[in-house]
Amino acid sequence: MPDTPDSIAACARHEPAAAPKHHEKRPSSLRGRLTRALLVAVLLIACAQALVTYRTARQDTEALFDAQMQRIAISLTGSLAAGDQAGGLASVPASAQDMIIQIWRADGLMLYRSPTSRLLPPQAVIGFSDLRVDGDAYRVYALQTSTQIVQVAQQTEARREMAGQLALRAVLPVALLAPLLMLVVWWVVGRALAPVERVRRQVAARRADDLAPLPTAGLPAELRPLVDEMNGLLGRLAAAWAALTHFTADAAHELRSPLAALRLQVQSVQRAPDEAARQLAGERLLGGIDRATRLVEQLLALARQEGAERAAPPVPVDLAALARSAVADAAGEAARRGIALALDAPDEATAQGQPDALAVLLRNLVDNALRYTPEGGQVRVRVQSAGAGTGAALLVEDSGPGIAPEDRQRVLDRFYRAPGAAGHGSGLGLAIVSAIARQHEAALQLDASPVLGGLRVALRWPG
Repeated sequence: MPDTPDSIAACARHEPAAAPKHHEKRPSSLRGRLTRALLVAVLLIACAQALVTYRTARQDTEALFDAQMQRIAISLTGSLAAGDQAGGLASVPASAQDMIIQIWRADGLMLYRSPTSRLLPPQAVIGFSDLRVDGDAYRVYALQTSTQIVQVAQQTEARREMAGQLALRAVLPVALLAPLLMLVVWWVVGRALAPVERVRRQVAARRADDLAPLPTAGLPAELRPLVDEMNGLLGRLAAAWAALTHFTADAAHELRSPLAALRLQVQSVQRAPDEAARQLAGERLLGGIDRATRLVEQLLALARQEGAERAAPPVPVDLAALARSAVADAAGEAARRGIALALDAPDEATAQGQPDALAVLLRNLVDNALRYTPEGGQVRVRVQSAGAGTGAALLVEDSGPGIAPEDRQRVLDRFYRAPGAAGHGSGLGLAIVSAIARQHEAALQLDASPVLGGLRVALRWPG
């Protein structure tokens, strides 16, 4: 029965509510963190500078007031000693009119007092002192001569108020410059991180298939290593992408014929008139499956080697042990075909490289030599250790037909087979060997074997 709108709505009402989405925490901005840290540092330094300036200005102002009181007392003493009392009092600075000034004669008689209702005690402490008069604190300076005592006093609260005003004036430039400095810091941080934003825009604007290196011109020294590593990653991705593209194209092209042949062979099995014909068709079918399987394996091996990453550092590889393992693996096939497979290797010969890749290389060389060597022929694997001025080397030579000099470079290309070559090879074995040799920065050389007469393939590391 088809669903009706009512039944669909009823089902919808009974469906569980969708789970709430968890909002990911937004990553913090490097620019924001750096700007905030610098602004806080500027603010703290400005506050510390303002505090130090304020305290220093107050101390300097207090010292200035003390010096002014001392100068007033000295000037009054000199004037009175000369007998010019009126002139001495008239010379008191206008800024000192808020002070209490008293002049006593040596016998205790007051000679002068400033116009105020407050009196200082005549028993003065010579020099600077602090005392209270009618509940108010005063800073007093007393100077004694042979004929009189001069007292100059200033209210402590007034001194502090004037000192505070002068200190605030000294702090004002710091308070005004701090916001300006914070704006400068914000601008400088933005300018310093502009290359990061530029690189981000360049990456964001890239197409999916654009794996070209990022430009490094004008980058700061701190950002250059990151962009270099990104360019290295892009290079490895480009190599992997090229290998994948080649593998896809090669597989689509090369598997078409083997699959068509397998289909014909299956049909031959189905149409076989008797058991003998059916058995022969089955053997041909198995042989076709083996060839298709080897083709796929070779395609995968070539794709892996051409797209291999060089991030892993090379390690010392025992070439002699590698050669012994390859010869042991191929000994059964060589014995089945009556081919003498020999090994000439020192006890130890090492070279820098990747063990797995070199094992694939040596296995392909031995298989290639066995494939093209006729029954009763010879294949020899040699390992040469590094000597004075020479590097380690791997050599595989056979007694087969060899390769003409004009074809020795071309057989390193994928799917190329020399004219007249026997067998059912895929044309990928030497291409895989060439890719591994490039990966190891080793020299690959194909020439005629001076001993066996067939092909000699040599892989040599620089000395």
